[in-house]
Amino acid sequence: MTTMGNDANTRAVVLGGSLAGLFAARVLSDAYDEVVIVDRDELIGVDGPRRGCPQGRHINGLMTRGQMAIEQMYPGITTEIFDDGVPQGDLAGTVRWYARGKHLRQEPAGMICVAASRPMLERHVCERTAALGNVTFLERHDILGLAATPDRGKIVGVRVQNLNGDKGEEIVDADLVVDATGRGSRTPIWLEDLGYARVVEDRKKIGLGYGTQHYRLNTDPYDGDLSINSIAHPKLPRGCIFTKTDGGRVELTVYGILGDHPPTDQAGYFDFVKSLGIPEIYDAVIAAEPLDEPVAFRFPTTLRRRYEDMDRFPDGLLVVGDAVTCFNPVYAGGMTVAALSATTIRNHLHSGAAPQPLQYFRDLARDVIDPPWEVTHAIDLGFPGVEGTRTFAIKMQQAFTRLVYRAGTRDSRVTAGYFRVAGQVDHPKTLMRPRFLLRVLLAAAGLSKVREAKGHWTWTGEKPKVPTA
Repeated sequence: MTTMGNDANTRAVVLGGSLAGLFAARVLSDAYDEVVIVDRDELIGVDGPRRGCPQGRHINGLMTRGQMAIEQMYPGITTEIFDDGVPQGDLAGTVRWYARGKHLRQEPAGMICVAASRPMLERHVCERTAALGNVTFLERHDILGLAATPDRGKIVGVRVQNLNGDKGEEIVDADLVVDATGRGSRTPIWLEDLGYARVVEDRKKIGLGYGTQHYRLNTDPYDGDLSINSIAHPKLPRGCIFTKTDGGRVELTVYGILGDHPPTDQAGYFDFVKSLGIPEIYDAVIAAEPLDEPVAFRFPTTLRRRYEDMDRFPDGLLVVGDAVTCFNPVYAGGMTVAALSATTIRNHLHSGAAPQPLQYFRDLARDVIDPPWEVTHAIDLGFPGVEGTRTFAIKMQQAFTRLVYRAGTRDSRVTAGYFRVAGQVDHPKTLMRPRFLLRVLLAAAGLSKVREAKGHWTWTGEKPKVPTA
């Protein structure tokens, strides 16, 4: 066994070079003399999907709050991405949403959409990270485990092995190790091996499966919009995201839950698309030029590791992104949580002292994970086949969401307000403000506000009815 010593004053080591790892390396570069990113894949100069990132072949939605965090970490990167041919839009203004089969009215909400493919976004972030003078990449290295002090109270390095040679096990010394290895993170096992309690995990079986195909269009179904999306619901547990993306292509991901998965043969895939009941999507893809074959992805369970609830945790170790929490990916929260995990680390580096892991995890849970987790958890439990406890609060939240969708078919401001929360810019509590609640109730009942200054109201033409969940 050999040791990769640390000639610099301080070194942070990041396990995993996907977006979560790159974001972590970016903020750590401001506080440590050297940052080393370790990954099994080749990372620098890669244009297409990587083996270590199977979701790179599918749509990866970037929420507005995540885009804002990335821009903060890499000033000017949003413009660079747009200059590279990536389309842009507004989450509530130029995204055409269908909820329960009905079109939600659109209105710009200041919610910028960056319609980059995952490989395109990752390449730009990787290039900007690699350009930092104190960040290096240890590519093609397997991560074997952690190195700790004799009392196991602090992590002091990482055990790795070069996949391109036969040098045996090596130890990379570190003042801080950040696990960004995703859902398959081995930190829970490593902690047990070091004598710590096993982290409590929340899992919810959703049986999600989706398929993606890329096209060059021969017709234009968008009419100026960026994307056309259909939200799955209990009566039709299928949905889709159909968006413009880089390279002059369009990208279609269709999905189903609880085992109702799209097939990957072309005829079966098109039949699944047709079953969504959104004619402009089906008509466009059957007339388009396919650029590849449909490819499948399976996501059996959501996952949350409750590190914030542990009594003890070793110094010198943090965990970020999907290695902490894996949301249902159709809600597009993964990349945003990865970016916000990094900014949470940055908040714990301001004094120059090493971050306190449990305080970091508590802040991450409270400020980053809890709000979207509670919202998406309630939506998942809206499908009767998904196992879980449906408390009174969750049932009320589900009823309110249905009311919002109904109101959004009549009032574009309801749509805009809802997607400011979905985009994680506004806290879910903003939906409970009296003014918004009144707008939702009246629009859901068939009322719309005509002259807001004078408080005049009129029926939209439908028979008045009491709004119900």
